[in-house]
Amino acid sequence: MVRGEHPDDRDPFLKSGTGLLRSRDELRGRLARIRAVLFDWDGVFNDGWKDIEGGSPFSEVGSMGVNMLRFGLWMRHGERLPYAAIITGQHNPFAERFAQREKLHGLYMGFLNKMDAFEDFLKKHDLRPEEVAFFFDDAIDLAVADRCGLRILLRGQAGAFFAEHAVSRGCVDIITALSGGQNGLREATDALLTLSGHYADAMDARADLDPRYQRYLSERQRTVTEVVKQPR
Repeated sequence: MVRGEHPDDRDPFLKSGTGLLRSRDELRGRLARIRAVLFDWDGVFNDGWKDIEGGSPFSEVGSMGVNMLRFGLWMRHGERLPYAAIITGQHNPFAERFAQREKLHGLYMGFLNKMDAFEDFLKKHDLRPEEVAFFFDDAIDLAVADRCGLRILLRGQAGAFFAEHAVSRGCVDIITALSGGQNGLREATDALLTLSGHYADAMDARADLDPRYQRYLSERQRTVTEVVKQPR
């Protein structure tokens, strides 16, 4: 059940089990202020398992979701590209390749204290914390989630106790039904696009390669990714 809403007033995507912990009006108000999207890596883009070298991959399903969310925000905010970055506690070659390929603005690797990376991200792009949407899944992310304007928790099958704690802490606004390994990131990005009212428009524009999507892609491709690594 969505807090503050009648069950008959639910958007179709909520039937998937996506949980809204605030009213749609409040979430839309928060979303209207978002100028940046920030992602944890392990457990968000994947199931959290690593190879012997510490790498963990990503899904093209989630990748498309991130791209479409950036496009939707670009349209919503007068064709201004939202800032985008990943903050991870590990040094991960997959995350680096993804950030470079998708032309994110930043990648912070090896940050066990993610607040250091978060503060740097805010300062570099002249952002306020309430202008950032954060996608996360575990304890190392809580301090950043506490400060962001929109907090999306990727629900892990083994993380029921953590999800309950994060919700009670008050740093979750949306919680997915699926985990990162089940493409929960796509569920999360689609949820935000739906709340913004741009889901169908964004998807159709991408499918048709219409001039708006081409302008967005041209701007996105000019982005230079800054990679910041803390020593191992």
